[in-house]
Amino acid sequence: MTKEGYKKKMEEIAYLESVKRPEISRAIAEARDKGDLSENSEYDAAKEAQGLLEMKIAQLKDLVASCRIIDESNLNNEEVQILNCVKIKNVANGMTMEYTIVADSEANLKEKKIGSSTPIAQGLLGHKLGEIVEIKVPAGLMKFEIVQITF
Repeated sequence: MTKEGYKKKMEEIAYLESVKRPEISRAIAEARDKGDLSENSEYDAAKEAQGLLEMKIAQLKDLVASCRIIDESNLNNEEVQILNCVKIKNVANGMTMEYTIVADSEANLKEKKIGSSTPIAQGLLGHKLGEIVEIKVPAGLMKFEIVQITF
């Protein structure tokens, strides 16, 4: 995981614990004050939301506890590695795409960040500039030329 990704996950945990958890506790207390809990759908919904929130917090804490921060000083751009920004050209139609290969937990296609376990990332990792790689994607076998490798 990148330092930036780690920081975002820690901020999300802090937000969930300091803002969302008290909100749900207040909702449970308000629903409890309305009387009979056996027929109180607001109480049931708030308890379910609390369970989902606690599960999300536990998953995030587990993720950050088991992650490794990648030392960017050890990276190079001679071959495709995690955290590299790779520009590739589809050999069949000439279309170019640019992706940054990141940990799966940081993947975000809107930001052009793909997880390292995706078929495209797996096909590119370890290859050098100028190489043509064949990658099996759901649509079939595709050929891409590695045009540029940067950080």
